[in-house]
Amino acid sequence: MRTLPKSRIRWIAALAFLTGLAAVAAAAAPHPAKPAQIAKAEPPAPQPAPVAELDQDDNENGVAAVVNDQIVSEYDLRQRLALVISTSGMTPTAETLKRMRPQVLEQLKTEKLELEEAQRKNITVSPPEVDKEIDGILKDNNLTMDQLKTVLTRARVAMETLRAQIAVQLAWQKAIEDEYGDRINISEQDVNEEFARIMEGKDKTHYQVSEIFLAVESPDQDQKVRDRANDLLKQMQSGAPFPQIARQFSQSPTAATGGDLGWVADGQLPPELNDAVHKLNIGGVSDPIRSAGGYYILGMRDKAEPAGAKLPEVKKPAPPPGKPGYLPLARLLLPMPPKPAQDYVQKVMNIAAEIRMRVTSCPQMQKLVAQGKGAIFMNLGEMKLSDLSPQIQAELAKIQAGEVTEPFASAAGIELFARCDERAAPEAHRWIAPSKEQVERQLFQQQISMLARRYIRDLRRQANVETR
Repeated sequence: MRTLPKSRIRWIAALAFLTGLAAVAAAAAPHPAKPAQIAKAEPPAPQPAPVAELDQDDNENGVAAVVNDQIVSEYDLRQRLALVISTSGMTPTAETLKRMRPQVLEQLKTEKLELEEAQRKNITVSPPEVDKEIDGILKDNNLTMDQLKTVLTRARVAMETLRAQIAVQLAWQKAIEDEYGDRINISEQDVNEEFARIMEGKDKTHYQVSEIFLAVESPDQDQKVRDRANDLLKQMQSGAPFPQIARQFSQSPTAATGGDLGWVADGQLPPELNDAVHKLNIGGVSDPIRSAGGYYILGMRDKAEPAGAKLPEVKKPAPPPGKPGYLPLARLLLPMPPKPAQDYVQKVMNIAAEIRMRVTSCPQMQKLVAQGKGAIFMNLGEMKLSDLSPQIQAELAKIQAGEVTEPFASAAGIELFARCDERAAPEAHRWIAPSKEQVERQLFQQQISMLARRYIRDLRRQANVETR
């Protein structure tokens, strides 16, 4: 028998701010300003309130909840809400804040229990450990500390809010390793048996699935948890990315990787989850599904044919519908005043980059802009490419059907263009068997997941929790 090394299990469910960071990075490159030869605009959309300004009448110094002897303050809750909503792709409106407040509060209460358990075990997390974790996250994503600070500053979130959250998650990781690290033994026989089981499914269709899991710990919680799952689904239907919602709210260890469940063979999941997967197209998201332990939301990321399947011949992409030399386009404009300051330009570029990351279709772009801040949406219909400026033509040449250009500066402001023709169907491919090392990691992840869920469930049952 051999014990897997205590590798870092990044259970930092709060890392949804990476969406915002990635958007900042995408907007970092300078863009030359050239006139845009385009038609008239629609009226500006209504402007939602910034997250940090919502519900200002709340008692910021009040108590939101008490977990044993630990207090979750209204300030803590407000800060976390600002971080979650502004960096997970959610629309910052009062309605969103109201819907997400209970879920974020539950997360904070759970973290209090995790911190208390870590303290009981005399576990500490030093500032350099938090620094190292943040540095690793930034390095993994090609980002800088300045870009992180830009995201937090715009959301009016104190850096200490993020640091405290990371410290709690690191402490909880240590507590789990202390409690179970030496108990998880993966033998070579275990790996060989699992590998043989996987290979039995080589002639089945495989699905690359993501999950969001919300635990139901007692029957009286069922409706409440289902409502939470439906709220998360609504956020994703409004454009919030699945991986960021998973990182922020899923109660499975796969939250650390955006809910990535990996490749599963047809029939490998419980029947109710397997049936849901069958109904999904690539890019689709399921309704909440009741299964063992709680509710699941599944996302279909990819599909692979059986290992020995004969694949159809690859066809050349069909030309865009309509006349040759024309494309169905939509335009999004974020207007700017004459001679704006550079930091103002950068802020608008960041907003445009965030919008781009959330858009998957022209109708969705229009819907997002309707909830946005002074943005202008134009459905341009079939546009003759030669009538567009060289700058716009160059940007459009970089994207495919259904995609959105990088934000770029023009004389009118910051612009995005979207191709409104349907995306090409993904190319069929065969499933590739995992290595034994990958199987070993998967077995470890399954065991630590089961034990960790039991651990936090027991802590909740023993706790004295009061919500104000």
